[in-house]
Amino acid sequence: MGIFKEFKDFAMRGNVMDMAVGVIIGGAFGKIVSSLVDDIIMPAIGMVTGGIDFKELSITVGTAVIKYGSFVQNIVDFIIIAFCIFMMIKAMNAVSKKKEEAPAPAPEPSNEEKLLSEIRDLLKNK
Repeated sequence: MGIFKEFKDFAMRGNVMDMAVGVIIGGAFGKIVSSLVDDIIMPAIGMVTGGIDFKELSITVGTAVIKYGSFVQNIVDFIIIAFCIFMMIKAMNAVSKKKEEAPAPAPEPSNEEKLLSEIRDLLKNK
């Protein structure tokens, strides 16, 4: 029964749950980017290059078919995903940097300081 408790403790740690959420969102984000590349970017590139469909580009060597067009499309997917992640991290760093630069509020003066300020003010008024 001890191993099940250890596994439960491991699975319920914050980092594991955060990672699981990240993987799920990353998978959905990958589908969005793949759709962007497949349905919008690559057809536009195909139009510019004379109607070439990159998915269909291949070379036959003997009986082997080398589908380099699909490889090119996957490279474009990767570049777009990497750029989006770079921009998100850059934005997050900018936000955290602004938080660090914000001045900390002045600490509450101690009772001694308050008393000395009152004495100073009384001496000024005399």
